[in-house]
Amino acid sequence: MYNFALVGCGRISKKHLDAIKKNNKAHLYAVCDIVKEKADRAKQEYNAEKVSYDFDELLDDDNIDVVDICTPSGLHAEMTIKALKKGKHVILEKPMALTLKDANNVIKAVNETKKKLYVVLQNRFNKAVQKLKDADKKGLFGKKYLANATIRWFRPQSYYDQDDWHGTIAMDGGCLMNQSIHNLDLLLWMMGDVDEVFAYSDRFNHGHEVEDAAVAVLKFKSGALGVIESTVNVYDRNLEESLSIFGTKGTAVIGGVANNLIKAWRFQDSDENPEDVMNQFKEDFGNDVYGFGHHAVIAKMIEAIENNEKPFTNEIDGYKSLELVLAILKSSKLNKPIKLPLKNDLGDLHEYY
Repeated sequence: MYNFALVGCGRISKKHLDAIKKNNKAHLYAVCDIVKEKADRAKQEYNAEKVSYDFDELLDDDNIDVVDICTPSGLHAEMTIKALKKGKHVILEKPMALTLKDANNVIKAVNETKKKLYVVLQNRFNKAVQKLKDADKKGLFGKKYLANATIRWFRPQSYYDQDDWHGTIAMDGGCLMNQSIHNLDLLLWMMGDVDEVFAYSDRFNHGHEVEDAAVAVLKFKSGALGVIESTVNVYDRNLEESLSIFGTKGTAVIGGVANNLIKAWRFQDSDENPEDVMNQFKEDFGNDVYGFGHHAVIAKMIEAIENNEKPFTNEIDGYKSLELVLAILKSSKLNKPIKLPLKNDLGDLHEYY
């Protein structure tokens, strides 16, 4: 049994808390939030042993095995490093950091402490996505030459007005960093590293500091091409998050509100009935874009600890998706193609806006 401490009892925390409570090897030992009412509510609702309103004080508790961080994005790197150095394993909501400098410091702390870091990119566990990856591993696509990642969601102004950090450069980032990074992770998982990106981004419909729409074209190191479309301006509800992969021997389109349905499935070297596949691997998320993958996140973290292995999505995966977001923002600001990796981009996020 592993003692978990959940830090940050806001919007996404319920997914983590539900997953911890349902895992028979995980014990919800503590919850923590600087807002007393939030922490107290989580403790009562999920029957945690302990409640804390001070993160540094919480870390002094030697009973904690895993710290699960669900705080604003701008706090992720600092809090992760502190937890690792206190001897805790860490589950960290995306993004792992807002700058490459902070991400590199997180990686350094992981290497020095030998503790596990799981960066939460739970859409990899969607049934449709798992089926897509399986087809890729079997080589069914042939040579992949084109991919498309689309995020057409809606966030009302009230979403940004609910607190003082949503939609800010210092604590949040825009639609790419906050909403789209899951789909960008899937794109990289399927297509490999990016060689070059050219992009446009802008702020059209919200009174905040960051982009609410962006488009980008990519060239992957494999030679394949890609297109990214990201927005939170779709009127008046979430429309789709989709991933399309095209190869010389196969076509697949994953769609739905959050990559939860197979919309097209055609392969030269497969005897599977496309209709059967589409029916078998669909999940009904309703309007919940978070999906059901957090249960697998908790299980995979425990598995990584017990087997002393890298977590399924770790600091390297987190770094790559962050780097792609920053490359897109940099290209948009400078109005020119940007090569990856971004070896010298070690400043704060203000440099990209």
